[in-house]
Amino acid sequence: MGVENWVDAPAAGKRSTKRNRVLLAARLRAGYTEYEVRLRDLSQKGALVEGERVPEAGTEVVFSRGSISVPARVAWADPHRAGLEFAYMIDESEVLVQLKRTAGDQNQPRFRRPGLGEGMSARDKKIAQLWGVSVGIAVPGE
Repeated sequence: MGVENWVDAPAAGKRSTKRNRVLLAARLRAGYTEYEVRLRDLSQKGALVEGERVPEAGTEVVFSRGSISVPARVAWADPHRAGLEFAYMIDESEVLVQLKRTAGDQNQPRFRRPGLGEGMSARDKKIAQLWGVSVGIAVPGE
């Protein structure tokens, strides 16, 4: 799953920062206890995590993802999910940096579906254009 912005509709009136929906591994540390969790969404002010077990509401934790560690408080919790409130606003792009393409990635092939018309004969392109007209869409030509 990639990153996409979203707003939790019931809580939309309460949210003042954009949220990034993700599915990434993270870690919480509360005292001597560590929790392996999945980061489900992230904003500058907090995060939603889920796991086999999560700390109770009110617990002070340290949220870690990659080289980033942020003190936080568990604002709410249910048996497998918890909402974190960070002690200070973060730059969420630092946490999500591993999702961006790096210079080394530029040399790797990018896999995508072929565009309409790529590798098509002139006859097939004409058929595609006629079909596009019949269904009301513009099919790119030459």
